[in-house]
Amino acid sequence: MGREIQRRAKVVLLSVLVIWGLAVIVAAETGVYQGVYPVILAGVIALGVVVPVIVYATSSAFRGYIEAIGLRSLTGFHVWRIAAALVFFWYGAQNLLPEAFVRNAGWGDLIAGLMALGVMLLPKTRNRYLAFHIFGFADFVVAVGTGLTFFLLDDPRMSGIETLPMALIPFYGVGISGASHIMAFDLMRRGLGSEVKSAVVQA
Repeated sequence: MGREIQRRAKVVLLSVLVIWGLAVIVAAETGVYQGVYPVILAGVIALGVVVPVIVYATSSAFRGYIEAIGLRSLTGFHVWRIAAALVFFWYGAQNLLPEAFVRNAGWGDLIAGLMALGVMLLPKTRNRYLAFHIFGFADFVVAVGTGLTFFLLDDPRMSGIETLPMALIPFYGVGISGASHIMAFDLMRRGLGSEVKSAVVQA
């Protein structure tokens, strides 16, 4: 029964991720974000982190699936931040985002992505996982905080995050990344998820 519950949790999770990503693409393409007050957009971004964490805290099936995925996969996922950094730098070069936001978020994502890649390639230790997730979460806080500051300052260049492909970073990637850091901290606190249990993940 435990395997079956985790299999269902996997299906539900992947379905939610696909629907979430498609919703962000449609919203950006149809101009939905442009019609929303910036502070509300900041709240939407925050919900992208809060909702998965609440589900993780309240659903034993979802927690079981995350435990089965393990720290390796939760860490490896963050390699995507290298691509996110390149998108930030491109937007910055086109003056489509505030310079300070590009600097803080772009370089932070690049370092975090490279660190995640390094952790994946080196022998896995708890300290390496912990160091990465501390840095990655700190970068997440700085980037989100910087973006929120420019939202509150009503900087017109923040409209750049409402367009593709940039919209996928704050409205999709940020939520998954922030939540995965919190889940990783919980796994380490409980001494779980140090190895990928491939038999469960592939079920």
